[in-house]
Amino acid sequence: MNTLNDLHKISGSFSNTEKMPVLFLGHGSPMNAIEENQFVTGFRNLAKTLPQPNAILCISAHWFTKGTKVTAMEMPRTIHDFGGFPQALFDVQYPAKGSPELAIETKQLLTPAEVELDEHWGLDHGAWSVIKHLYPEANVPVIQLSIDYTKSGQYHFELAQKLSALRTKGILIVGSGNIVHNLRLVDYHNFDKDNYGYDWAIEARESVNNYLLDGNFQPLIDFEKQSKAFQLAIPTPEHYLPLIYTLGLKGKSEELSLFNDKLLAGSLSMTSVKIM
Repeated sequence: MNTLNDLHKISGSFSNTEKMPVLFLGHGSPMNAIEENQFVTGFRNLAKTLPQPNAILCISAHWFTKGTKVTAMEMPRTIHDFGGFPQALFDVQYPAKGSPELAIETKQLLTPAEVELDEHWGLDHGAWSVIKHLYPEANVPVIQLSIDYTKSGQYHFELAQKLSALRTKGILIVGSGNIVHNLRLVDYHNFDKDNYGYDWAIEARESVNNYLLDGNFQPLIDFEKQSKAFQLAIPTPEHYLPLIYTLGLKGKSEELSLFNDKLLAGSLSMTSVKIM
């Protein structure tokens, strides 16, 4: 797609729209895909407030790669990238179409960063387990953008900013992960206890929320330099970095709000963010 005509064709694939919201969704356990709980209700309530998108671009914690890739197939497969769950979860299919046109436009917008058009991945559970509650009929095309594990928070924040033009083409951009995500310390005995977190998780959640609501994003971008509570909350960055993509897309006059803002099993949070 090197010619000017090709680029015009791609830009014309999506009609101009009002500026779409941007989301960060705390996806939690894959079981949220098939269970009824307060967080699933939160996703469904969110869906009632969203304009109908032309397509979705999802940045999921579960596609953590060397280099940046974007799914470019016509029909992405539903990936069951987990183990030890009931067969009912493995039976779930989310047959949303892909969008090669959006993949190519995303690649162009991210220049000079090198982006590989990927024909192999699909939709991992970070994407489909939450998007299925927003659009249960799978009637909105979905592509995924991978997270380059060799890059810093600042790099990801600045890369996200290049995607802002998609918001006025009806593209809903969704980051999917968990802000507090320490699986090694999960308290499985108290998994069903409402809003339960260890002291460090409570501290990390409160600090992150204050930074979010104050619009003070730099400490969040530089998460590796923050307190011990942050280090326990973010022992590895893959579930946290989708939040940085969401924040990179916030306009100066836009409002940021939180929902599903609860701790879970001591060392996880379901906190989700809407920007519009």
